[in-house]
Amino acid sequence: MKYYSIIFLLFINFAIGQSKLPNLSINNLSNQKINLNETYREDDKIYVFSFWATWCAPCIEELNALNEVYDDWKKDLNIEIIAVSTDDSRTQKRVKPLLNGKGWAFDVLLDTNQDLKRALGIINIPYTIVVKNGEILHIQNGFTPGSEEELYIKLQSL
Repeated sequence: MKYYSIIFLLFINFAIGQSKLPNLSINNLSNQKINLNETYREDDKIYVFSFWATWCAPCIEELNALNEVYDDWKKDLNIEIIAVSTDDSRTQKRVKPLLNGKGWAFDVLLDTNQDLKRALGIINIPYTIVVKNGEILHIQNGFTPGSEEELYIKLQSL
């Protein structure tokens, strides 16, 4: 029981400590460094960061689902979706070919060294965070069909 209490306290401490988007720079598809806090800081805009990898079937399914509803969401919300690839140096070469076949309408960032993933304490993907005014307001771990509808309801309340 003692160990569960320690783990719970560490989890709470981590959750409270990670309420802001980390001040990190990662590459875009053109291999340019993008500072997250400078690029994604428009007041009252909702940023949805979806962490994925080319080898993760539920991740691809989630991004396909988000792509299908993205235009409708943009009509109702001031929103931007950013797909953050967590592919490492071995699998990163698969990202651009996969994107060419998908035609996703959102920006893609490359977290090749997984610095952002580590800073946020992400263990499993797909993993989605919702950021507004630099604050992380919602976290969604995993994907099942229909999760995008639940996410939209949450986004409407922000």
